[in-house]
Amino acid sequence: MTTDEKYIRRCIQLARNGLCNAAPNPMVGAVIVYQGRIIGEGYHARCGEGHAEVNAIRSVKDESLLKDSTIYVSLEPCSHYGKTPPCADLIIRKGIPRVVVGCTDPFPLVAGRGIRKLKEAGVDVKVGVLEEECKALIKRFVTQNISKRPYITLKWAQSADGFIDVERTSGQPVVLSTPITSMYVHKQRAEHQAILVGRRTALLDNPSLTVRNWYGKNPLRLVIDKDLSLPAGLKLFDRSVPTVVFTAREAASEPNLTYVQLDFSQDILPQIMNELIERKIQTLLVEGGSCLLQSFLDEELWDDIFIEHSAQILRQGVAAPAVKKGYPCDYELRDSICVSHYYR
Repeated sequence: MTTDEKYIRRCIQLARNGLCNAAPNPMVGAVIVYQGRIIGEGYHARCGEGHAEVNAIRSVKDESLLKDSTIYVSLEPCSHYGKTPPCADLIIRKGIPRVVVGCTDPFPLVAGRGIRKLKEAGVDVKVGVLEEECKALIKRFVTQNISKRPYITLKWAQSADGFIDVERTSGQPVVLSTPITSMYVHKQRAEHQAILVGRRTALLDNPSLTVRNWYGKNPLRLVIDKDLSLPAGLKLFDRSVPTVVFTAREAASEPNLTYVQLDFSQDILPQIMNELIERKIQTLLVEGGSCLLQSFLDEELWDDIFIEHSAQILRQGVAAPAVKKGYPCDYELRDSICVSHYYR
């Protein structure tokens, strides 16, 4: 590992601290090095607040050292005025002579302009250190801005014989997760801006879809209810968390409860994606039943899939969604339960 790779890897570590709050901005980390010693670090903690470069520079106790330092950044410094001033301008103003960048910014307002501005100011710029790792770090941001849809994670638990629940019209669902894997699901919720379920899941399971067993912000709750037939007493309608209902009917919105009318004679998933992009939702977790999950799979509308494989045998019930063969897959053991992770 080269010296530049070592410090860019540290940038990646720092950037991940912004996973829950940086969106819709990308996760970015920055490190400032003077004569082989780190003198400043920072990451983009929250949208609307200081970028990684700003926070790293602010953390330096002796700014006179900046004129002989290198700043490492996982993503190209911005060059435009948004909610904060351009980071490229700050680097130039502070007199930092060398910048090492992990990857260029795919956002059209930047897209190489930050690097060009630095070079034109006489800064020594190196680009492409651990580039693939840095690109993976901003994959949610890229999906939102290039594919014009949220980054989508599908999640479910299934029995050893391939069922996600027993057939039922009421009562509690079969519990296939353990307390530990359930906690991980709450962690996933905290890492996503929105969570979606279908009508059947909302009715039979009466989920809260909140972050109760993990620290973090509750995601925006989304439910599909074509005919507005779900009971008003469900936890989803308790007004404790902003909730959006996708329906075919007209309905007046209320505090923390918004109704969005869709054309159910057409495919509703693209309509939902458009609505979420309008709301600047970068990440979506789908925890719906088998039909809803399968609809996302059939339309190739996903980026990550996490499946808990319980040792329980149900013998009959609601069949688990079917993932096409050929996608890369990793496996992890969580509290004695194997979790498969499909990705693109």
